[in-house]
Amino acid sequence: MEMHPLQKQILSIILAVLILLQVAAVPAPAAPEGIELTLSSEAAVLIDAENETVLYEDNARSPLPPASITKVMTLLLAMEDLKAGRINWETTVTVSERAWRTGSSESQMFLNIGQQVSFKDLLKGIAIVSANDACIAVAEHLNGSVEAFVERMNRRAEELGLENSHFVNAHGLDNPDHYMSAADIARLAAYFIRTQPEAAAFHSEKEFTFNDIRQFNFNTLLQNYPGVDGLKTGSTPEAGFCLVSTAKRQEMRLIAVVLNSPTKELRRKDSITLLDYGFCNYELKTLYEENETVTAVPVKRGQKREIDLVATGPVRAVVPHNDSSNKIAEVFELPKAVSAPVEEGELIGTLHLKSPQGEPIAEVELYAQESLKRLGFFSNLARQIGDFFSGLWNRLLRR
Repeated sequence: MEMHPLQKQILSIILAVLILLQVAAVPAPAAPEGIELTLSSEAAVLIDAENETVLYEDNARSPLPPASITKVMTLLLAMEDLKAGRINWETTVTVSERAWRTGSSESQMFLNIGQQVSFKDLLKGIAIVSANDACIAVAEHLNGSVEAFVERMNRRAEELGLENSHFVNAHGLDNPDHYMSAADIARLAAYFIRTQPEAAAFHSEKEFTFNDIRQFNFNTLLQNYPGVDGLKTGSTPEAGFCLVSTAKRQEMRLIAVVLNSPTKELRRKDSITLLDYGFCNYELKTLYEENETVTAVPVKRGQKREIDLVATGPVRAVVPHNDSSNKIAEVFELPKAVSAPVEEGELIGTLHLKSPQGEPIAEVELYAQESLKRLGFFSNLARQIGDFFSGLWNRLLRR
């Protein structure tokens, strides 16, 4: 029986709707494994700032000239001295002849010999306009000489686990023995952002005026990439064009590093490629909210038989978009039991987050959620007697 034209039209609409629904039901593809991005830089890496999970890397462990990205370490040491009370924002620093001679046509504050400059202005000059002269002034003021300050830089690099880094100056001008890897730069940047947010905020400022000279931040991503708020550019004849950039969207912050790009424009494009890849393919997943119980452990002779454990903040990890197969493995490192008394905030154990392939993502320390006192002799004896008769009764019921 031949269908009426109106029936055919209705049937066609229904089939089209069903096809659209099937397409909509297909999840977005997860980030492909082993992907190769088209980049011009000699080395590159992309990580999330919270757990330092590597999302992409290419030649990321090779030591290369870092140029002015060096100054992230200079700023870190300066901020650590500030927090330790060895200096304050308004401390005046006297500019030496060495500092005055260390400027370049593009990277300086145009300091004058003998000029008195506040510590804060020097740090802003380093962060915003990559001032070489300010690096020397800061290094000399904090440690008496640039050489002593550089020794501190190398000790701190070792403490932070920077495996392929070595410094011979505080500003990053070319030297064969001065190098960092892209992976080390990413790790340093993540630590700097987490621990020194006030100084990290300087890097988001687009201009800086000192000595009546107005200068602009070299990081052009600040103007044209959503979410970018830092961090540091660099360029020398040996290093090429380098950039460690950071961007935050919603709760996820990414850090991208490119080293030895042929031009400023290719440096910018490579950085955008990395950040686009991260934001398009990954998301930050919350496993446990702040103050949510992660697990519990038994307590010997405590007011309660077990104590809840929590992290100091939300437990989160970066995972591919819409990929249910990428389940994060949770491996607990805990004692079989703890003995009372237990103090609130006492470190009890560690949660290890691992990828489905078994690669470590993060380590989260777990703390006692509350304080528990130790049971007295008679209270503990009463509990043991109760446990005995309870166990006896349960055995009888199972017979």
